[in-house]
Amino acid sequence: MQTGIKFFLALSVLAAPLFAGTLALEVGNPAANAEAQSKHAAVLARTTACQSPEKTEITATAEGIVNGIHRSVPLKVIRLSTPGTFVVTHEWPSTGTWAVRIVARNPVYKNYATGLLIPFEGDSIDWAAVKHYFHEPTGQELASVLH
Repeated sequence: MQTGIKFFLALSVLAAPLFAGTLALEVGNPAANAEAQSKHAAVLARTTACQSPEKTEITATAEGIVNGIHRSVPLKVIRLSTPGTFVVTHEWPSTGTWAVRIVARNPVYKNYATGLLIPFEGDSIDWAAVKHYFHEPTGQELASVLH
Protein backbone atom coordinates (compact mmCIF):
# COMPACT_ATOMS: atom_id res chain seq x y z
CA MET A 1 0.00 0.00 0.00
CA GLN A 2 2.78 2.42 0.94
CA THR A 3 4.57 1.71 -2.35
CA GLY A 4 1.42 2.51 -4.33
CA ILE A 5 0.91 5.81 -2.53
CA LYS A 6 4.56 6.77 -3.04
CA PHE A 7 4.30 5.88 -6.73
CA PHE A 8 1.24 8.09 -7.31
CA LEU A 9 2.74 10.92 -5.28
CA ALA A 10 5.95 10.76 -7.34
CA LEU A 11 3.94 10.57 -10.57
CA SER A 12 1.92 13.68 -9.67
CA VAL A 13 5.10 15.63 -8.83
CA LEU A 14 6.71 14.59 -12.13
CA ALA A 15 3.58 15.33 -14.18
CA ALA A 16 2.98 18.83 -12.77
CA PRO A 17 5.60 20.53 -14.99
CA LEU A 18 3.91 19.11 -18.07
CA PHE A 19 0.83 21.23 -17.40
CA ALA A 20 2.49 24.30 -15.90
CA GLY A 21 2.70 27.24 -18.24
CA THR A 22 0.53 25.69 -20.90
CA LEU A 23 -1.38 27.65 -23.53
CA ALA A 24 -5.12 27.05 -23.15
CA LEU A 25 -8.16 28.56 -24.84
CA GLU A 26 -11.68 28.87 -23.46
CA VAL A 27 -14.87 30.50 -24.66
CA GLY A 28 -17.16 32.71 -22.62
CA ASN A 29 -20.46 34.47 -22.96
CA PRO A 30 -19.87 38.00 -24.27
CA ALA A 31 -23.04 39.15 -22.48
CA ALA A 32 -21.16 38.70 -19.18
CA ASN A 33 -18.47 41.24 -20.11
CA ALA A 34 -19.31 44.94 -20.54
CA GLU A 35 -16.28 45.61 -22.76
CA ALA A 36 -17.23 42.68 -25.03
CA GLN A 37 -20.79 44.00 -25.26
CA SER A 38 -19.49 47.42 -26.31
CA LYS A 39 -17.63 45.74 -29.19
CA HIS A 40 -20.80 43.88 -30.31
CA ALA A 41 -19.01 40.56 -29.79
CA ALA A 42 -20.40 37.22 -30.90
CA VAL A 43 -17.78 35.27 -28.93
CA LEU A 44 -15.54 36.03 -25.96
CA ALA A 45 -12.29 34.03 -25.92
CA ARG A 46 -9.77 33.80 -23.09
CA THR A 47 -6.29 32.39 -23.22
CA THR A 48 -3.83 31.40 -20.56
CA ALA A 49 -0.13 31.54 -21.23
CA CYS A 50 2.23 31.81 -18.31
CA GLN A 51 5.07 32.78 -20.63
CA SER A 52 4.65 35.96 -22.69
CA PRO A 53 0.83 36.13 -22.83
CA GLU A 54 1.10 39.38 -24.80
CA LYS A 55 2.57 37.37 -27.70
CA THR A 56 -0.50 35.13 -28.04
CA GLU A 57 -2.20 35.51 -31.40
CA ILE A 58 -5.78 34.50 -32.07
CA THR A 59 -7.29 33.77 -35.47
CA ALA A 60 -10.95 33.13 -36.12
CA THR A 61 -13.05 32.05 -39.07
CA ALA A 62 -16.71 31.31 -39.48
CA GLU A 63 -17.06 27.97 -41.23
CA GLY A 64 -20.44 27.13 -42.65
CA ILE A 65 -22.59 25.20 -45.05
CA VAL A 66 -24.95 27.38 -47.10
CA ASN A 67 -27.13 25.70 -49.74
CA GLY A 68 -24.85 22.66 -49.61
CA ILE A 69 -21.67 24.69 -50.25
CA HIS A 70 -18.87 25.14 -47.70
CA ARG A 71 -18.07 28.77 -46.94
CA SER A 72 -15.25 30.23 -44.88
CA VAL A 73 -15.37 33.83 -43.61
CA PRO A 74 -12.34 35.39 -41.86
CA LEU A 75 -13.46 37.10 -38.67
CA LYS A 76 -12.21 40.18 -36.89
CA VAL A 77 -10.51 39.45 -33.55
CA ILE A 78 -10.23 42.35 -31.08
CA ARG A 79 -7.97 42.35 -27.99
CA LEU A 80 -9.71 43.55 -24.85
CA SER A 81 -8.09 45.46 -21.99
CA THR A 82 -7.73 42.32 -19.86
CA PRO A 83 -4.61 40.47 -21.06
CA GLY A 84 -5.41 37.24 -22.86
CA THR A 85 -9.02 38.24 -23.52
CA PHE A 86 -10.36 38.67 -27.05
CA VAL A 87 -13.67 39.08 -28.81
CA VAL A 88 -14.76 37.85 -32.21
CA THR A 89 -17.34 39.80 -34.18
CA HIS A 90 -20.32 38.30 -36.03
CA GLU A 91 -19.58 38.72 -39.75
CA TRP A 92 -21.19 35.64 -41.34
CA PRO A 93 -24.60 35.33 -43.05
CA SER A 94 -27.68 34.40 -41.05
CA THR A 95 -28.57 31.55 -43.41
CA GLY A 96 -26.94 28.14 -43.27
CA THR A 97 -25.23 26.11 -40.56
CA TRP A 98 -22.22 27.81 -38.95
CA ALA A 99 -19.42 27.20 -36.47
CA VAL A 100 -16.71 29.61 -35.40
CA ARG A 101 -13.19 28.16 -35.44
CA ILE A 102 -10.77 29.91 -33.06
CA VAL A 103 -7.07 29.04 -32.90
CA ALA A 104 -4.51 30.40 -30.42
CA ARG A 105 -0.76 30.35 -30.97
CA ASN A 106 2.16 31.78 -29.04
CA PRO A 107 5.74 31.70 -30.39
CA VAL A 108 7.04 30.71 -26.95
CA TYR A 109 5.22 27.37 -27.39
CA LYS A 110 6.77 26.76 -30.84
CA ASN A 111 4.44 24.74 -33.12
CA TYR A 112 1.75 24.16 -30.49
CA ALA A 113 -1.74 25.49 -31.14
CA THR A 114 -4.99 25.14 -29.24
CA GLY A 115 -8.44 25.59 -30.71
CA LEU A 116 -12.19 25.71 -30.34
CA LEU A 117 -15.14 24.94 -32.58
CA ILE A 118 -18.22 26.86 -31.52
CA PRO A 119 -21.49 25.86 -33.23
CA PHE A 120 -24.12 28.54 -33.64
CA GLU A 121 -27.88 28.14 -33.73
CA GLY A 122 -28.95 31.30 -35.53
CA ASP A 123 -27.16 34.07 -33.63
CA SER A 124 -26.71 32.07 -30.41
CA ILE A 125 -23.90 29.79 -29.29
CA ASP A 126 -24.86 26.14 -28.80
CA TRP A 127 -22.96 25.93 -25.48
CA ALA A 128 -23.47 22.19 -25.09
CA ALA A 129 -21.78 21.50 -28.43
CA VAL A 130 -18.61 23.65 -28.02
CA LYS A 131 -15.52 21.52 -28.74
CA HIS A 132 -12.07 22.15 -27.19
CA TYR A 133 -8.90 20.85 -28.85
CA PHE A 134 -5.23 20.80 -27.90
CA HIS A 135 -4.40 21.35 -31.58
CA GLU A 136 -5.80 23.35 -34.48
CA PRO A 137 -9.18 21.79 -35.31
CA THR A 138 -9.02 19.62 -38.43
CA GLY A 139 -11.37 19.63 -41.39
CA GLN A 140 -12.82 16.33 -40.23
CA GLU A 141 -13.50 17.72 -36.74
CA LEU A 142 -15.16 20.76 -38.31
CA ALA A 143 -17.32 18.55 -40.55
CA SER A 144 -18.50 16.59 -37.51
CA VAL A 145 -19.61 19.81 -35.81
CA LEU A 146 -21.40 21.15 -38.89
CA HIS A 147 -23.33 17.94 -39.59
